[in-house]
This record gives sequence, structure tokens and C-alpha cells, in this order.
Amino acid sequence: MATSVVHRFLRLLHGVAPWRSSLHHREITALSQSLQPLWKLPFRAFRTDARKVHTAPARTTFLLRPLPILLATGGGYVGYRQYEKYRERELEKLGLEIPPKLAGHWEVALYKSVPTRLLSRAWGRLNQVELPHWLRRPVYSLYIWTFGVNMKEAAVEDLHHYRNLSEFFRRKLKPQARPVCGLHSVISPSDGKILNFGQVKNCEVEQVKGVTYSLESFLGPRTYTEDLPFPPAASCDSFKNQLVTREGNELYHCVIYLAPGDYHCFHSPTDWTVSHRRHFPGSLMSVNPGMARWIKELFCHNERVVLTGDWKHGFFSLTAVGATNVGSIRIYFDRDLHTNSPRHSKGSYNDFSFVTHTNREGVPMRKGEHLGEFNLGSTIVLIFEAPKDFNFQLKTGQKIRFGEALGSL
Repeated sequence: MATSVVHRFLRLLHGVAPWRSSLHHREITALSQSLQPLWKLPFRAFRTDARKVHTAPARTTFLLRPLPILLATGGGYVGYRQYEKYRERELEKLGLEIPPKLAGHWEVALYKSVPTRLLSRAWGRLNQVELPHWLRRPVYSLYIWTFGVNMKEAAVEDLHHYRNLSEFFRRKLKPQARPVCGLHSVISPSDGKILNFGQVKNCEVEQVKGVTYSLESFLGPRTYTEDLPFPPAASCDSFKNQLVTREGNELYHCVIYLAPGDYHCFHSPTDWTVSHRRHFPGSLMSVNPGMARWIKELFCHNERVVLTGDWKHGFFSLTAVGATNVGSIRIYFDRDLHTNSPRHSKGSYNDFSFVTHTNREGVPMRKGEHLGEFNLGSTIVLIFEAPKDFNFQLKTGQKIRFGEALGSL
């Protein structure tokens, strides 16, 4: 019965029988009932004299369509971004200044929806897995070749010494590998690349040239406590004035990007006293120079640890900014700090004071002293006040190493 109906349906398609004149109502009903089971089968074969033809139901075909569309759209977008970067590099070679093209709100929201915190925690656990002795040299050699690591500076050059990737990332240097400059008052706290530096104007800090972030959003509000005796800021200018505690001083900043191949520890950039720590749980987006040019207030979105205190010229702060796969930020003298923890939610911050009844000063740090470490590479931001004749000894984009001079009076 079903076969005869199917044949009649095929004849109808080829024009053998008129649509409404040759079929009665009962035949049309039988046709629809007979064909209904065919749509429920994943595949059904029909044999003809020429060949065996396989057909798929329309529902299955529809479900497969979004995947190639998504791949084509994503590939096209990535290709377009790569073309834009290539064009920018060519224009830079010609000496032309390129205005930054910032990401839209939807692009930032889409990026922040990626579970980078979860991925970074998984990466951190993977880094702590002990590698077999025979596998250490090939794995570390590939990393050294990829990121240009100079193992001759490492305190231990033997690759078999490092049990896991985490130990290799946090390798120590030979004592003579990074001499600390004694002639300048502020030195680089880490190896890296200078993204930007200069004087803070209008409460806006440049993460790269032409792309800024809010000073108050980055450091967080000043609260009225014993160790931070400042009333709440009523405006942007008043917030900046709270940080500049001495007449005639200005507020300065410096941004240093640590690449994956750089030395991962950071040190004290000057002689100062740390009185307060503020931890901002947040996203863990990439902070490479390309992303810093693309996303406004990138450093304010990401997880970071802000250390504030005083040096001989007034306010001084060092901020360690986390990034993708760098959820772990460690401060050696702060055992209560736990970054990229599920118990901390985004959009908040946690304060801790190092000033106590028994210690009214805080934590004294000497220039060049070990301060903390990242797990892969990220960004260090210095914001401090100094007299107006403070001069940076830097160029934007230059490579710098821990211990070299940033600036002096």
C-alpha cells in the first residue's frame, strides 16, 4: 500500500497525473499518512534503476546548518581583525599615527562571557602536575623556543630540576643577572615592555597611547579608616588631590607588560612602606598590547591586587594585574591573599590593612627586594606622587629588565 502511494506521489511530481483531478480526497489522506513515518527515520534509501539514493530528513539538515555558519562568521571576523592589525603595522612603518579602534560594548560583553576564570584555575592545576623526568626537557625546550627564554640567567639551568610548569614559570635568577640601579630613585620592578608612562591628567590614566581608564575605578574609592585618613571623594579632581598629599607634587604612572617568556617575579621599585592591600576579583582577559589598545579600561575589568603606601615623596602604589591563565597573583608577605578564588565574586573588592596596633608603620620594602610573583606573565602598574621635576628615563615600547632605572629627580 505504502509503495503504491509513493509511486503515485512520484508520478505526480513528474507531471504524470494532474494534482487535483486524478486524486480523490481519500488518496490524498492515504498519501499523507503513508509518508509520515518516512520523516521520522534518520535516513531512508530508495532504489532506482540508475543508482541507490540516500536522503536525509529536512529536520536533520536544518540542525547541521548553524555550525558551518558559525565557523564561517567566526573565521571571517578573525581574518578581518588580522587584516586590520596588518594594516596598522604597515601604517606605523610609514610613521603615521593610527587612532585606536576601541571594542564595542557587545564585543567586551562577549569576551567577558568566556569562562576565563575557570579556565585559568584549570590551567593552574595543570601546571602543578609533576612531569616525568624524560618529558621535562622536551616540554621546557619547546616553551623556551616559543617565547625566547634566556635560561643562562636562571639560577638553575638544568631543565630536569623543574618538576612542573609552575616551578619553571617561577624560576629564580642568578644574583648577578639583574643588578639594581642605585643612582635612580625608582627602578623597574620586573622584566617587561613599557606600554605607557607619564603624568596623570584629569584623573585618566593611559594604559596605551590614546586608550585610558579611570584612576578611581582602577584604585577603588578612598575610604575613611585609620590607615587611610581621607574623606570620600566628591569629584574626580578631589580624588586625585587626595592622592597628592604634598604641595608642589604631581601624580605619575608607568605601565609594564610582562610577556610569557619574561622573568615572572616582581620586586620593590623603591624604598617604601606598604600600608594597605585591596584585591579586586574580576575577569581574566588577555592584557597583551593589542588587547590594551582595543578594550578601554581593560585593567579595570581584570582581577588585580593594589598595594598602597608611602615613600619619601608621598603616595606610592604598585598594582599587579591578572590576565588569562594568570589567575594566581602572590604577594610574599600577604598570606591571606587568595586570587582567582570561586568564593570571591566580580564587582567587589576586599581590603586588608597592614597597619595594626603593634605595627603603626606597615610593611617596609627595600628597593629591589622580592615582592611577589605571577604564574605566567601579566602587567604591573605604578602610580605615585613625586615633585614636578621627576623625569622618566624611558621610551614607549622599549624592553626593560628588573633593576634598570625608570626615573629619578
